[in-house]
Amino acid sequence: MVASIVFTTAACSFHASYTKFCRTPAYLSKHASYLIPLTTSYFPSQTSNVKLHIAPSEASSRSCLSRLAAAGAVRIDGRNRKGDTPAEALIPNDLRRMIDVERQLDGLFSEVKSLISLEKKNDAADLLEANYLAVKDQMDAGFRSIEEAAILDVLALGYMALNDTRTVVSLLDLLNGVVSGLKEEEEFLDSILVHMGNMYEKLEKFELAVDHYRRALEITEKKYGVRSSLLVSPMLGMAKALGSNKKVTEAVTTYQRVIELLEYHKGRLCEELVLPLFALGKLFLSEGRVSEAEIAFERILNIYSRLYGEKDGRVGTALCFLAHVKCATGSVDEAIDLYKDAFRTLKESKFVELDDDLMEKIRLDLAELLHVAGRGEEGRVLLEECMLITEKYQGKDHPRYAIQLINIATSYSQSKKFAEAEHFLRKSLQIMTKTKPPDDQSITYPMLHLAVTLYNLNRDEEAETFALKALHIREKVFGPESLPVGQYCL
Repeated sequence: MVASIVFTTAACSFHASYTKFCRTPAYLSKHASYLIPLTTSYFPSQTSNVKLHIAPSEASSRSCLSRLAAAGAVRIDGRNRKGDTPAEALIPNDLRRMIDVERQLDGLFSEVKSLISLEKKNDAADLLEANYLAVKDQMDAGFRSIEEAAILDVLALGYMALNDTRTVVSLLDLLNGVVSGLKEEEEFLDSILVHMGNMYEKLEKFELAVDHYRRALEITEKKYGVRSSLLVSPMLGMAKALGSNKKVTEAVTTYQRVIELLEYHKGRLCEELVLPLFALGKLFLSEGRVSEAEIAFERILNIYSRLYGEKDGRVGTALCFLAHVKCATGSVDEAIDLYKDAFRTLKESKFVELDDDLMEKIRLDLAELLHVAGRGEEGRVLLEECMLITEKYQGKDHPRYAIQLINIATSYSQSKKFAEAEHFLRKSLQIMTKTKPPDDQSITYPMLHLAVTLYNLNRDEEAETFALKALHIREKVFGPESLPVGQYCL
């Protein structure tokens, strides 16, 4: 990025903002997250006596434990049950077992997600624990089938949704012991391996993630061929894990293969291409391959323009990508024009709200570029717009409002207008002092900024007072020999 001034934002990262708005629901359900409803049936390869504890689907105000007591242990044995319809009674036992496992696993995971959404995390944990104990008993009895693997998989997904990473790691270790002994011909093993790869990637165990994605790919290729669309999901996961593990060349190759497969099945204008193209563009930028990154982002722009028209908000997001590339090449004026077009498109299309993080990120990026180009007054207009929007939606006492004041002060300092900068910094410091504990290290940022500003106004004693206050806070928080204190002393 060509810039000498950086504005602070409380917004999410640009990538997160992009993915929030630019992936289709269907695509997200396949690729985006471990918080997904199960869409695969797990077909057991051998007879076992696994019992799944499933809360009944009827609405109930009782606790999870009460529901469990009422539901009891649901036995998956394929026998005809009381209440089956005549048609259901004719279903072969193997197929019945497959349907039962799918229904109960899906019900279990849906119940866990529902409890979490209702902020009943303890109840969700109790439900998962009950099922873990049941499947553990079966495994202690010697069962290691695809059925046990499927249940462990869903339990791990449930604990991942609870952010209980320690239990997830333990379950994945247990699950590894099961899947390592299963033959590749086992039905639905590839789906479990993809889930495992996704969880390992979330846990930042990238080598293990790649290993499981790779095995899933090998199984899928043998079953369905090297051009199957079913390869896309594990390939995307593997490419992401490779990129996170700094294996850029392999990641690029994998993303390119994903693009080829999608083009083969859906053509060159399918929206599903956006995700791998975006990831590929980011990787190229990280390697300094700017021209290749530009090709990827231009293609995203072309896809959105052709599919939705040039006034669609998704076109605005694509223009942001291109603006970012132009920044990397030092083409500041071109980047400014692209950001302006993006901002106008997003605003006029009402694709996102005015106070959305994505809109704030664009305003700040554009303001930064305008300052670099020597157009500080134009940039300040955008910063003041950010301030007014934050004031309207968050209020004047919100810490985020204080950040906007700091940004405006930074702009004035850049223009050597230190008196104006002091005004905004004092307001910012006043807000942060009210909303933060007295020894919160975030207070030191406007405090140090104010000290420098006062120094430039030849008010050295006052500047020293604020500087020493900031130093004492950092020493208390980080220690006298810590890096933040050392950076301050420099």
